[in-house]
Amino acid sequence: MAKVPSVPDDAVASIIAAVSALPAGPRGRAVQLAVGLRAAARAVNERRGLAKVGVLRIGGAAADSVRPLFGWPSDLRDAVCAGYANVDGGSVLGPHGGMPLDREAVARFGARLAGRAEAFAVCGIFSPADAGQEREAAEILQAEAGPSVPVLLSGEVGTLGLLERENATVLYAALRDLVVRIADELTAALPLLGLAPGASVLVTRHDGTLMSLDYLRRYPGLSLGSGPACTLRGAGLLAGVSEAVVADIGGRRARVGVLTGGYPREAGAGERIGGVPVSIRIPDLLTVGLPPAGAPRQGLPPEPGAGPDPGPLSPARIAAHRELAEAVDRMQPAAGRLPVLLVGGGASTVPATALAGFDVVRPEHGGVAGAFGAAASPVGGHHERVVPPGPGFPARLAAARDEVRELARASAVRAGADPRRVRTALEPDISVPYLPGATLLRARAAGPPLPL
Repeated sequence: MAKVPSVPDDAVASIIAAVSALPAGPRGRAVQLAVGLRAAARAVNERRGLAKVGVLRIGGAAADSVRPLFGWPSDLRDAVCAGYANVDGGSVLGPHGGMPLDREAVARFGARLAGRAEAFAVCGIFSPADAGQEREAAEILQAEAGPSVPVLLSGEVGTLGLLERENATVLYAALRDLVVRIADELTAALPLLGLAPGASVLVTRHDGTLMSLDYLRRYPGLSLGSGPACTLRGAGLLAGVSEAVVADIGGRRARVGVLTGGYPREAGAGERIGGVPVSIRIPDLLTVGLPPAGAPRQGLPPEPGAGPDPGPLSPARIAAHRELAEAVDRMQPAAGRLPVLLVGGGASTVPATALAGFDVVRPEHGGVAGAFGAAASPVGGHHERVVPPGPGFPARLAAARDEVRELARASAVRAGADPRRVRTALEPDISVPYLPGATLLRARAAGPPLPL
């Protein structure tokens, strides 16, 4: 095990430095490199390295009450937006057909942004149920702007909520060039790392599983939220538990999440990335600011079980510990009490008295819980589908469950899982609140990486 400082603004150089610090013998026997990429989240938060995106909404008057990118922080919108349009079209979930796509308006939009947009994001009404018009629009846009300009479709990114799905698709499009460049650099660097011949690279994703570089290139936003997800999963693996509240303690902040069934509990509707509400399924977290520990408390013994001396308990630090305890309490389930796992580089600075009344566990090697979680996680996949109401609904729903489960399995295989060992799980049915009778189906799949 080795821990080295990151190279500022260079994800691949950081990975090379970390791998190179490992002993040559074990490194030469490694057949898999699992890495976490924070570059996408950093690009969104810092508003740099993002591509200019043309945003096309398919919905016409039915989707014209709120314009695309409404409510975005102005600096992020300026960094990303190359232009937007709302054209006639859109699918429906009811018994009647939707409105035909205005192909001429799509072509005009593509021609207007040719040479200006580095990517396009296409979002149509109810496209997770029927993405045909999104695919049709993508062909038109690439005919006008050039086949090398990527077009990302919201039906492959999010669920039914139009604005959150559109926002997520725009972020995916804005991140694509950055993520593809990193993936290409990492692929080129792989032969230089001294790993076993044919070793593969897998990247962490936001649900605590892994994916191949090719899958990352196709879905660049899946790396958003992957750092906390792997830390939560790694904390549970190190402690030998699958249900826990996890507090990841850094130098300036603590992030508190919940591990359920060995994976991060997901945030609900309304989650934001970079100040933007999105439909991306990221871990449910509470963040607490922490002041610096300060100088050592001369002559005072360390708190029992707290590790190295955490420094003076200033009023600010006492208040931060109180907030941490409140965050941990809020993340506990309604019934029962879960153990609290303290991990991260700053875990030793939290005195035992700060979380009095909780069953606190400090796993060995908790400072690198994220790396452990990445290395020990399976390759994942998922699929979602909306089944509309109407004639034959029970039979259609039963058939859709089988198909969604199989498509989740196929997603995991495309992401790099061994097809012979993938397991699938169908989540409980979800009612669609604004379409009575419709049901949202979700399935997950996971399996070990494909062996060499």
